[in-house]
Amino acid sequence: MTSRKIEYIVASKGDWNRKNFEKYSKKLPGRWLFCSNPSELDSLLKDTNPRYIFFPHWSWIVSEAILDNNECVCFHMTDLPFGRGGSPLQNLIVKGFQDTVLTALKMETGIDTGPVYYKNPLSLKGSAKEIYKRASDLSWRMIANFVSDNPDSTPQEGEVVNFKRRTPNQSLIPDGLSLNEIHDYIRMLDAPGYPKAFIKDNGYHLEFRDAELADNELSAKVTFKKIDK
Repeated sequence: MTSRKIEYIVASKGDWNRKNFEKYSKKLPGRWLFCSNPSELDSLLKDTNPRYIFFPHWSWIVSEAILDNNECVCFHMTDLPFGRGGSPLQNLIVKGFQDTVLTALKMETGIDTGPVYYKNPLSLKGSAKEIYKRASDLSWRMIANFVSDNPDSTPQEGEVVNFKRRTPNQSLIPDGLSLNEIHDYIRMLDAPGYPKAFIKDNGYHLEFRDAELADNELSAKVTFKKIDK
């Protein structure tokens, strides 16, 4: 009789996270399963008993029943308890941060309130999409440590600072920004999931992406969309 493999679930969205699942999970022991939305997660949990459920990039509230019956681990892009809440990458860049940490924490019913397993440095250079990919790679290095070490968690310490999730209207580039600030504004929204940085001019909605700043000049690709009256 062969013993049953330890099971792990990775719940995540984004093409890069699915690709990293295919890349990294095959290198780790155990049986690995992937889901990209809450209904898929519910379906998997009917037939599995995972050691961990990992949430490298997730936008939905996880039910209390799942949290109570599984060890759920999420990855948050701030040095918790600083930066609890939504849009951590964008909030950090707006505040002028160039580096942060990726925190692996146990999920609770409170938003980003759970005890911490690991914190690893993370650069905020590049576009939002590049940063998300970098964070995904880092999360898998941390996941490998979970598999090998089964780490304990420790309560968060320090002053609590809460972030608010950005709204679509906040993608409008504010007046009065410097070139550096405009560059940051464009790159921090340059990823799936957020409206691109934009302005409105002469009846058009102008969206910006692929920003580059060099020699005090800012260049970016722009898409014009006619504003319907």
